[in-house]
This record gives sequence, structure tokens and C-alpha cells, in this order.
Amino acid sequence: MVDPIGDGLIRIKNGYLVGKISVKVRFSSLILRIMKLLQKEGYIESVKQDKGELLVTLKYNDRVPALTDVKRVSTPSLRIYKGVKSLPSVLNGLGVAIISTPKGIMTDKQARKEKAGGEVLAFVW
Repeated sequence: MVDPIGDGLIRIKNGYLVGKISVKVRFSSLILRIMKLLQKEGYIESVKQDKGELLVTLKYNDRVPALTDVKRVSTPSLRIYKGVKSLPSVLNGLGVAIISTPKGIMTDKQARKEKAGGEVLAFVW
């Protein structure tokens, strides 16, 4: 697999599109940190590690998915880095940009507060 982060995010998006309760995602420590961030931001219900996989429980509000769409920004073939002054804002603050900084994986709002730039992994809204 060329892009495990993109694969994990798309599995979650596709799970929401077909109305699944949970989806399985390949395990890596980076993907686990991204899923924990999505859980903290309220896009997924929970994440559990299970034999080399992550079991991600999806979150619905009255049958409406908590996550509308995902866009992978930085890919393995084209990395996108931004400084703290040029970090993107997703839908004027309604969405979240996932940033990989030297201080860890965080949202664009947290990265601005910590004054840390880094690789823009994905947009979630």
C-alpha cells in the first residue's frame, strides 16, 4: 500500500457513506494518533487497537454522519509543508486541518496556538 494514511481516512469516509457502525483500519502509530485526534474533535466515536488493526466506531447525530468529507493534502509523492503563518483554515474554521508538527499531530488551531508549522496531512469537515 502506497498511502496508509489516505487509505485509513477514505475507509472512514466510505463507512459513513454506506451507514456502517464501525470500520477496520490498518494499524500504525501515526494512524492511531490521527484517529485519536479525530475522536477528540468529535468526528468519530471511539478507536480500539485489535491485532494489527484499529477498530474505529463511527459517530452519527440522528442518523447524520459526524464527518462529511475528507481531503488528503500531502501525499507520499508530494509533501506539502506550511509555516505557522500560512497554515490553512478549512471552511472558515468549521473543518479541521490535520498537521504533523515537530510537537506531534495536531489540528490547525492547536498548531497556531503552539506556533508550530509542519506537514499538512489532510482536511476533515
